Amino acid sequence: MVDSEYVFTTARGEDIRVVISTRRGLRNITLRPKTRPAREIHISKPWLVRDRAALDFLESKRRWVERIFDRAPAKECAAPGMCIEFLGRSVVVVHDPARHSNGYSDDGARLIIGGGADMFERRLRDFIKKEFLAEVKRMIHTCPRELWPARIAVRDTTSRWGSCSSTGTMSFSWRLAFAPTDVMRYVVMHEMAHRVHMDHSPAFWATVSELYGFGVERAKRWLNTHGGELHKYL
Repeated sequence: MVDSEYVFTTARGEDIRVVISTRRGLRNITLRPKTRPAREIHISKPWLVRDRAALDFLESKRRWVERIFDRAPAKECAAPGMCIEFLGRSVVVVHDPARHSNGYSDDGARLIIGGGADMFERRLRDFIKKEFLAEVKRMIHTCPRELWPARIAVRDTTSRWGSCSSTGTMSFSWRLAFAPTDVMRYVVMHEMAHRVHMDHSPAFWATVSELYGFGVERAKRWLNTHGGELHKYL
């Protein structure tokens, strides 16, 4: 249930809409900064928690929230003829309204999106998500079978690149498709390590390094520095 709306003003003077919702059964206040399709902050709070307490919690996380919005780049509209890089390949996206399916050209240099013009961006996004999920599965299958997740979910999150639940479900932001493949692999191995250690202890990081191999720190630094750029498209 949406209770009320407020405004969060950043240090740069931008007013961002804040939506506070009450959820039965919730024990803690949760924040979800969203940079698309609109820039908003969604707060969920337990039934007995007042709005003021939720807003005070948001204020305590101001630096983190502002960093998310500052790093979110201006969107580039998807259009036929654009060159886009994902999953380690660079292609020119073209539109063929007479085509019913989506796929690469014979030489692999073009990605052909079929269907009506009004569905172009959605079909492009769905194609990349499908390819991303297939690549995530391929990376997971390089690890010992006992670490494989029970389920894999593809999401569009702004605050985290991946997660692993105690029930064995792994979730990944499909925007990792726009990252270098070694960076994407780092996130996959990070979540795979959580199948052994549900924390960020020294033992956990040792498992990440063991699964990933040489270069793990370089991939981690790239994501910390350039992660916001992955929200540029679509």
